[in-house]
Amino acid sequence: MNESAGLRYRRLQRPQIITDELPERRNKGSSTYSGKVFRVTLLSLGGFLLLPLLVIILILESPIHPEVFSLKEPPMMKGCWEPNLKLREAQRLFEDQIIGPESIANIGDVIFSGTADGKIVKLIGRRIVTVTRLGKPPCDSREDESTCGRPLGIRIGPNGTLFVADAYLGLFEVNPTTGVATRLVMGGQVVAGRKLSFINDLAVTRDGKKVYFTDSSSRWQRRDYLHLIMEATADGRVLEYDVETRELTVVMENLRFPNGIELLPDEESVLVAETTMARIRRVHVAGLNKGGMDTFVDNLPGFPDNIRPSSSGGYWVAMSAVRPNPGFSMLDFLSQRPWIKKLIFKLFSSDVLMKFVPRYSLVAELREGGICTRSFHDPNGLVVAYVSEVHEHDGNLYLGSFRSPYIGKLDLHKV
Repeated sequence: MNESAGLRYRRLQRPQIITDELPERRNKGSSTYSGKVFRVTLLSLGGFLLLPLLVIILILESPIHPEVFSLKEPPMMKGCWEPNLKLREAQRLFEDQIIGPESIANIGDVIFSGTADGKIVKLIGRRIVTVTRLGKPPCDSREDESTCGRPLGIRIGPNGTLFVADAYLGLFEVNPTTGVATRLVMGGQVVAGRKLSFINDLAVTRDGKKVYFTDSSSRWQRRDYLHLIMEATADGRVLEYDVETRELTVVMENLRFPNGIELLPDEESVLVAETTMARIRRVHVAGLNKGGMDTFVDNLPGFPDNIRPSSSGGYWVAMSAVRPNPGFSMLDFLSQRPWIKKLIFKLFSSDVLMKFVPRYSLVAELREGGICTRSFHDPNGLVVAYVSEVHEHDGNLYLGSFRSPYIGKLDLHKV
């Protein structure tokens, strides 16, 4: 045997060394196979779960038919709109004793409001006294609203009576002492070819002979207000009721969610919050320009609700949702994407969607020309949430809410 052959022989006979690595090498193939089986099983399970969801998305019809519309880029939140924490100086009144006091009025120091359970109440000191109930119980669920009633706008007439706009039941004049309620306008009736489906706010002339009110939609009711906001249908109107002749006429139509309404001092025009469009319109109801409309203020940093006079001659505007800039506004983003809106309403209920709406309370005082003079904020709505109205009385702002279980009170001397 030559030397090279002997070397090859010794290499072939080299003993194997058994280590812990050998079983892993042997099982490597089976491990890879198990991983593939797991992935295939996971993907199959995911497909099995997603397939019904996709079928539902394709088959189910969306409850809304949104229109494409455009909003201007939100204004920068600086200057008068600079964020602050001044609304957090407010105190909560009657917490957990009153739900959804949307609108507020006063006779002397007695405060009046309408609540989510269909009542008109007066607040005397620390007591809550029921004046009347416009509808009938039960009032426990959203399905009950149409019969229970939902009082929204409330005003004091020249004779000391209350004028109340109920979203479902109509317009009422209520004696604040006896509680006797007289219906002026029946809710749900057809006027000029459209149904009064969502009566919202009202304003009364100084002589009490004319009542102007908003009907936010002929398609959607108050309980479906999120549908109305997302659909952005221009089916809202401003109407006039003549107390003496009982005549009901349409003053302006084709508005996107007309909400709060306020008479100007000359009583020839009303300011109307067009919530979906983040602006306030001026509708001419008398005089040479009767039947016309222009814009009082456009491109607000939030979505306006009720409008009420301020002691300085301006107007308080409540906003429960903002269009932050800098920041991201979901409603602005969705305005050009109706297919996303449809998908959202196929998958989620209104109650679920409300949980995703960022809370930010903003009230502002505007003067003639729509100029902002001051604003008070509560980012995240920690103290005052879902603000719907600002009512000024005796140096204080009383803050109504369409959802919260309290009334806010802000001492203007503190801010």
